[in-house]
Amino acid sequence: MSTKTLSRRNSLFRRIFITIGGVSILFQLFTLAIISYLTLVPLGKRSADDLVTIMQDSAQQWHQAGESEASAFAENLWQDHSIRITNDSSPHQYTNSLLPYLWFVETSLHRLIGPDTRLLTSHDDHGNAWYWADIMVDGETVRVGFPEFRIGVHPPFALFIVLSVGGIVILLTTVLLARWISRPIEDISSAAQLIGTGVWPEPLPEQGVRELSSLATSFNAMSQKIQQLLEHRTTMLTGISHDLRTPLARMQLALAMLPEEMDAELRNSLERDLNEMNSLIGQFLDVGRALGENQLEQTDIREALQGLADDAVRGGAIVEFIDSGPCRSKVNRLALCRIISNLLDNALRYGASEPIRIDYTCGANGLTIHVSDRGPGIPENMRETVFQPFFRLEKSRNSRTGGSGLGLAIARQLAEANGWEVKLMPREGRGTVAEVHLPRALKRLSHYRPV
Repeated sequence: MSTKTLSRRNSLFRRIFITIGGVSILFQLFTLAIISYLTLVPLGKRSADDLVTIMQDSAQQWHQAGESEASAFAENLWQDHSIRITNDSSPHQYTNSLLPYLWFVETSLHRLIGPDTRLLTSHDDHGNAWYWADIMVDGETVRVGFPEFRIGVHPPFALFIVLSVGGIVILLTTVLLARWISRPIEDISSAAQLIGTGVWPEPLPEQGVRELSSLATSFNAMSQKIQQLLEHRTTMLTGISHDLRTPLARMQLALAMLPEEMDAELRNSLERDLNEMNSLIGQFLDVGRALGENQLEQTDIREALQGLADDAVRGGAIVEFIDSGPCRSKVNRLALCRIISNLLDNALRYGASEPIRIDYTCGANGLTIHVSDRGPGIPENMRETVFQPFFRLEKSRNSRTGGSGLGLAIARQLAEANGWEVKLMPREGRGTVAEVHLPRALKRLSHYRPV
């Protein structure tokens, strides 16, 4: 089962909907059951007893009346009670209707007239259903019946209507209520996820009910504080790196003024250390500028990548640049160039002196850049760990083999700050592929509705 499926099953909206809707429907069923048991069933039984009593008394009076009186009695019985009486003894089928009232009537017939008395059914010329009972009076059978429309009420249909309409109203109300509560929380969750990727969403509307409005206000304040802390960190990083340039320059000047008879190996070691420190400070300054500016500009991706490849070639590297055609995109050029430069340095350091390949794909899904090498590769369980600051697969302090351990960390941080993605994958055959993906459009909060 996928994580996305589990997330949907555990969503706040789904839980509120099931809880409120389920409890409301169960309560509605319980209420209808109580009303039916304590009200509808007793009324139905009493009505059935009254009807059977009228049928029994009418059969006796009709049988005892004379021929002329019997006809008038039957007509009055129909006019007053919608009941027919006859001495017709033609066979009829037993009723199999599911109407509870007819079951009450048949139960009353068994109790008041006799256990052998059954409710019969027939249809007239108009298709109307009739229900009859054969009642014995002085050894003769008198058939008394009533039409289906005399019953009037239809409890099952009424219950069905009540349950259906009530259920629909409850479900709609539950959906609106659950959405009303969960939507602002979903927006806050989406905004938090964006912040986690380095993208700063628009402030959430501080409207609606007090609790949710207060939550949005607190989240906006927290987001602003985090952004300020990151800006202060970037400013401090840039400032410290810039201030270190002055003593570093004095150290280089002092090293150049040392006597010629100084040990050459010691001089070379000091120069390498100073150059490495200068390189690190340069990286910090570039990162500070990339994080601080975050300005988007229309960039010719092919030209930028070609320039980085040419710079690496001039430094003695073997780089194969694959031209995939024109590609222009509005990006943070400084950050992108720093990311690709760091990936190139990493590929050159571990690429076993074999050619480095740079290619790109520019399509509807965004821009994807690959930097591939033929080095020993990175174990699968270490492909995320290498992005941690100062972590190196090569544990030595030699810059030629181990590096500073900041290149990939800086690349990942710059990518996240711009909403991009950097990952490492194995290369077919041997080596590593570093992939940088820039989506066409970043997700923004556009579905928030104040409550």
